[in-house]
Amino acid sequence: MARHFEIITRMKHVDLCLLMAVTATLLAAAPDAATRIWTDPEVAAREDADFPIQGEYRSDEGTAAMGAQVVALGRGEFDIYLLEGGLPGAGWEPGKPRTRLHAVSKDGTIIASDDAGKISASLESGRLSVIKADRTKQVLTRLQRGSPTLKAKPPGNAIILSIDKWENGKEENGFLTANGSTTRSHFGTYTLHLEFRTPYKPDARGQKRGNSGVYHSGRWETQILDSFGLDGRDNECGGLYSIAKPKLNMCLPPLTWQTYDVEFTAAKFDSTGQRTGWPRITVRLNGVVIHNDVALSKNFTTSAPLSMPLTSPEGPIHLQQHDNPVVFRNIWLIPGE
Repeated sequence: MARHFEIITRMKHVDLCLLMAVTATLLAAAPDAATRIWTDPEVAAREDADFPIQGEYRSDEGTAAMGAQVVALGRGEFDIYLLEGGLPGAGWEPGKPRTRLHAVSKDGTIIASDDAGKISASLESGRLSVIKADRTKQVLTRLQRGSPTLKAKPPGNAIILSIDKWENGKEENGFLTANGSTTRSHFGTYTLHLEFRTPYKPDARGQKRGNSGVYHSGRWETQILDSFGLDGRDNECGGLYSIAKPKLNMCLPPLTWQTYDVEFTAAKFDSTGQRTGWPRITVRLNGVVIHNDVALSKNFTTSAPLSMPLTSPEGPIHLQQHDNPVVFRNIWLIPGE
């Protein structure tokens, strides 16, 4: 009897080992959602069927103009935000109607509806058909917007922040990476132009989706994140992290080159070294003012490389490393007085 029990036990042990080995093999073969990431739009379009679908759509029908932002959520799922009047910065603004539809891919067509079942939509071949509760129909066409300051040429008095101007600067494919890089020089008041591109991570959510940031004077962050289609909070793209949300979410789709144009006015100090005024900042995201002369009324924001009391009007520009392959190009700065 004891011998029989020993044989059965060994068989169970072998079966368990076999099951564990098979499970490990299957897990290794299965794609990990957290690792699905693209940094090149041509490759993304070739490898992921959702990439050419996500993006912005618009219908120009006079007073009934409508915009839509289609956000890829991974593996055939989308959120569609319908914006009455047009797209952000081009007809739609906070306060106007904004309706969320959830969409799934079915037999080659994207089918969507709102939570109340009053609005439905279908998306196929770059055309989004929206049917409202009153049975009126609008057709929106996909378009690709770009910032009006994209590839802006620096004036003669600008400091070009090329790779050699950064501590810990790292270059890949001709772009500066979000590698925790900090300018070797410090600046007071300045105007900054910077272009960035977030990766396409359809399975990621929140702060894991293309996260980085530009720290002004090494202390105050203008957030970088794939916040396309979201509400526009202070921890989303365009936000002054933990200080102020943007007036408008002007974030474009992932893998689109975007621009920050920033006017930074340094903090004021008297002859004894006492601070008499906080720094102030005006920010344009993709050419639209999202912060206008806002006081940066704290010593630093979250994860700032300089996190001690403010004692100087000057500091570096810092690009946050947040484990996301965000890249930068065409960075230049005009020192102020």
